[in-house]
Amino acid sequence: MQDIISSIEEALRPLAIPVTPEGTLTKAVTDQWIFALAYEQSLYAADRGISHDQLIQILRDSKLFIDRETLKQQLLSTTVIKPPENSAFSFIDLFAGIGGMRIGFQNAGGTCVFSSEYDKNAQETYARNHGEFPFGDITKIPVEDIPDHDVLIGGFPCQPFSHAGLKLGIDDTRGTLFHNIAEILDKKRPQFALLENVKGLISHDKGYTLQVILKTLTRIGYHCNIDRDVIENGTPAQIQAQAKKMVLKSIDFGVPQNRQRIYIVLWRDELVEGFSYPKPSGVPTRVGDILEENPDPKFTISDRLWQGHQRRKIENETNGKGFGFGIVSPDSQYTNTISARYYKDGSEILIAQQNANPRKLTYREAARLQGFPDDFLYSSSTVQAYKQFGNSVSVPVIAEIACIISKKLNR
Repeated sequence: MQDIISSIEEALRPLAIPVTPEGTLTKAVTDQWIFALAYEQSLYAADRGISHDQLIQILRDSKLFIDRETLKQQLLSTTVIKPPENSAFSFIDLFAGIGGMRIGFQNAGGTCVFSSEYDKNAQETYARNHGEFPFGDITKIPVEDIPDHDVLIGGFPCQPFSHAGLKLGIDDTRGTLFHNIAEILDKKRPQFALLENVKGLISHDKGYTLQVILKTLTRIGYHCNIDRDVIENGTPAQIQAQAKKMVLKSIDFGVPQNRQRIYIVLWRDELVEGFSYPKPSGVPTRVGDILEENPDPKFTISDRLWQGHQRRKIENETNGKGFGFGIVSPDSQYTNTISARYYKDGSEILIAQQNANPRKLTYREAARLQGFPDDFLYSSSTVQAYKQFGNSVSVPVIAEIACIISKKLNR
C-alpha cells in the first residue's frame, strides 16, 4: 500500500510545489491533501483555489482514485497511530514534536488537519507514526493557507517579551513564536485552543511573560480560567496566583511520573460558556507497571558513571544544591520528570537492580512513562529517542483535557 500512497503523492506534487512554504517539504503538502481527501477535511491552501474536486480529478486521471473509503483504507495500512474512523472535531498540531498531543486529541475523537514541527528528527518520527509529514518553520507558513479547524493545540517555547507595554496588541509579540500562535487564533478563530508549557512559564520574567500572553489572547477574543479583569489590570503576581489552577500533574492521571505542566485552555467568548479542568483520576501509579521484564544489559550504567553520580550527589548536598541522581524501584509510586537531557547520563531516573548497578529506562519504558502506546515507533537514534520523549507530553493528561473540550464544542 505504501507504493500506492507514494504514487498518489507524486501525482499531486506538481500542484503542491507552488504552494509549499519555505522551510517545508512538498511531501507535507501532499500528505495533508491526501488525509483531507480521505477524511473529508479542509485542505491546505484552499483559499488559493485548491479544491477536493480538483485533487480527485488529478488522481482519477492517473487511475489512482476509486473512492474516499478506499483511499482511507490505503492510508490506514501505512499508519501506525490510527486516526478515529469518524471525526468528532478537527484540530491543528503546532510545535508538534513527535505527536503526543495529537494522540491525546485523536483518542478523544478528533482528526488532525494540519501539523507543524521545526526539528528534522522529530519530523521523521512523527511521519513514521502518523503517516503524514509535518510542515516545517511555522513563521514561514501563510496563516490564510492553514486549514480551518475547531481546536488549536501546541506546546510553544518560552521567550521573553519587550517591557515597553502592550500598546499595539498582537503586534507587541512580534519576533516570538507565540506571535504565530496568536496570529493563527486571531485569523482562523477556532473555538478552543490548548497551549502546553513548562510550569516555569508562570515565573518566567517574574510573571511578565505570562501576563503578555494572556493579555494578547484576551484582546483577540479568547477567554481562560483567569478573570479578565485580573489579566488586564492585575499585577503579574496576581496572575501567577490564579495560573496555578492551570497546572496539572501527570501522576494524577495514571502516569507514574512527577511531571507538572501548565495547560492554558482558551475558548472563544461568544461560543463557549466556560471550561473546567479535569479532576485527578485517583488511579494509583507504580513504576513497575511501565517497566520491561528483561531489559537489555546495555541500559545498566557503568561503574565509572555510577561512581560519578554518587560523588556529585554528595558534593551537591555539601554545597546546599540538593541536586543529584534519582533512583526508584518497581514499587515506587513515581519517577522524577524525564527531560530532553536524559540521553546524557540518565541521572534523573535510574532503576534500582539487584546485584548490579542501576540502569536507565529503555526506550520503550521512556515512551510508556509519557503514556505513549506500545506500538509507537521511536527513533533509532539513542539521543533522539530519549530527547523526543523528554520533550513530549504525558498523553493521558492531554486526552483528559481533550475529552472535556470535545464535549464543549459547538457542532
